[in-house]
Amino acid sequence: MLRTVSLLFVFLSLTSCGGSGGGSSDGAPAASSASTTKSTAESLKSLMGEEISIEAPVPTAALNFEVDVDLHNFDSRQEDKVLEAADLIKRVVASEEFKNRILNHKVKGRRVFYDNEGLTNAQIYKRILSGSESLSPGSDNKMNLELEVFQDSTNTVGFTYPDTHRIWMNKKYLNKNEAWKVTTNMMHEWLHKLGFKHDRSETPMRKYSVPYAIGYLVAELAKKEFL
Repeated sequence: MLRTVSLLFVFLSLTSCGGSGGGSSDGAPAASSASTTKSTAESLKSLMGEEISIEAPVPTAALNFEVDVDLHNFDSRQEDKVLEAADLIKRVVASEEFKNRILNHKVKGRRVFYDNEGLTNAQIYKRILSGSESLSPGSDNKMNLELEVFQDSTNTVGFTYPDTHRIWMNKKYLNKNEAWKVTTNMMHEWLHKLGFKHDRSETPMRKYSVPYAIGYLVAELAKKEFL
């Protein structure tokens, strides 16, 4: 796959940092059932009415959060690693620490994220749980990932474009990183799919943006689960 490195940095600063949701590979759809649909509907209805605060319990939508992966060009070891990372993401999202760390995230003493699309920390948390991607709006309480492996010798861990569902993961980093670290790239790029952006260059504030800050957070918590 030929492309220039400069092009990668034009779209959303495409260099990224760095469930048991089950999944499918090579475009095979994940299994669904009436009970799953009912559970999702109940989770989202509950999310609308539940209090989101440090004192409140983890919402039902977090406990029922799913991760669905559609894999392209992955070998068996890479597939296993991504599915393990997806499981770790699901467990992290269901945790109280994930909720509280997002709600408590601060930039210069204020409880906000940089490049937050005008949303409060609680609203960002709710958007994650709703799983409504920009290109396929509609809350489904799920992280939908369409992933493809590419090979590149640069420091580009992964990238995506605003007009596609697909996310590309660099074989160089996918092969050497443990599953807990792969979660960073998966979450970072998916947050772009939810509409969040960050500075194109490595500015002092970029690490506080939603994709970077929450990507780092997920890997930190996933490492605890992994170990």
